[in-house]
Amino acid sequence: MQAYRFALDLSPVQERAVFTHAGAARLAYNWALARVRAVLDQRAAERSYGVPDELLTPAIGWSLPALRRAWNAAKDVVAPWWRQVSKEAFNTGLDALARALRNWSGSRSGKRAGRPVGFPRFKSRRRAVPSVRFTTGAIRVEPDRKHVVLPRLGRLKLHESARKLARRLDAGTARIMSATVRRDGVRWQVAFTVEVDRTERAPARPDSVVGVDVGIRHLAVLSTGELIDNPRHLAAARRRMRQLGRALSRKTGPDRRTGRRPSRRWQQASARLGRVHARVANLRRDGLHKLTTRLARQHGTVVVEDLNVAGMLRNRRLARHIADAGFAEIRRQLAYKAGWNGGRLLVADRWYPSSKTCSGCGAVKTKLALHERQYTCQVCGLVIDRDHNAALNLAALAAAATTAGSGPVAARGADQKTRLRGQVAVKREPGTATADKTGTVPPQGGTTNRALTTAH
Repeated sequence: MQAYRFALDLSPVQERAVFTHAGAARLAYNWALARVRAVLDQRAAERSYGVPDELLTPAIGWSLPALRRAWNAAKDVVAPWWRQVSKEAFNTGLDALARALRNWSGSRSGKRAGRPVGFPRFKSRRRAVPSVRFTTGAIRVEPDRKHVVLPRLGRLKLHESARKLARRLDAGTARIMSATVRRDGVRWQVAFTVEVDRTERAPARPDSVVGVDVGIRHLAVLSTGELIDNPRHLAAARRRMRQLGRALSRKTGPDRRTGRRPSRRWQQASARLGRVHARVANLRRDGLHKLTTRLARQHGTVVVEDLNVAGMLRNRRLARHIADAGFAEIRRQLAYKAGWNGGRLLVADRWYPSSKTCSGCGAVKTKLALHERQYTCQVCGLVIDRDHNAALNLAALAAAATTAGSGPVAARGADQKTRLRGQVAVKREPGTATADKTGTVPPQGGTTNRALTTAH
């Protein structure tokens, strides 16, 4: 499955139609959520009065088919105009609620990993992102490759050519499964989810191993010695954002307490600020895609670290710079692009001391302060940039994982304590070619904190 996203060039009439579909999706979501909350509150109140479980108000299903049946029974009363929009609009809202309830239930019962997920909340017309998803009906790319056709919305013009997707469709190597129209900032986007018959590829250098150490001063330092500059798009646009933010604060904005609607000048100022934020996001996304594509196409094995990005963002001095760099996005893109190009991605354990280990002799330092940008080994006398040293250790970890043997290895994850002698787990991302293995590391001691060691 692969997504192709294109910017739309909508006329005022088409934009109103898309807003209507997005509003229908939000209406179905809020109606179903209100129904679910009412039943839950009623059952909780009945339990507080001592009503036995068999006499409680009947529960309603949270699955998409159950919510859809309830909506079809009530849509003539709730939305008498439902025939004016596609049925996929209401299905979009009901599907979003079904997934949100499933995530909340799984998080509450412990079946869902990750951060706790709260109970779904109602969507606001002004704060929610307008979006609608089409899974059935006429969904195609026009022969001129500058227009797409969607159910009930008709023929929509694109800002750019859809030739990459059209070539696959014409060759029969792709099939459109769904199309999602979404407003990203101040521009409408259409994203096609496509089932692709991808041919097998091989990297330009299949035997090449590269370690990638991400940071703030340099976006990435490769084990080959290459330094990837950090463009710092957010820092470059902050002055303009401050100017637009001050101008926006002087306008008459919305007030939910009094029901005041925003003025037209406030809407225009908000759109200008949104365009700046969207430009920063697009520039960051473009740079990360170019970097990860080059690494995946050139090297057969790419090694990165399993960084605790959520923990790193708690550092108030570095949070903005870490978020601007996009550490997690680099790893996410490398995970699937390595599989697309016939390579593999190895992820070093979170507590692997790549910055504290000497790439020359393997000695491990007990402590390494953040301000020490040069790594000086007290055993062999090696003096090297700390980020380049970490990248070399990551590349060596891939060689250790390859030579660990073809049979099963007793792998275990490292913890915050570095041991005298031990093994560091190497995690395999989906789509890689080899099974999980572990690599033996040199003697170690002391503690390490990868959440801050790689911050600079």
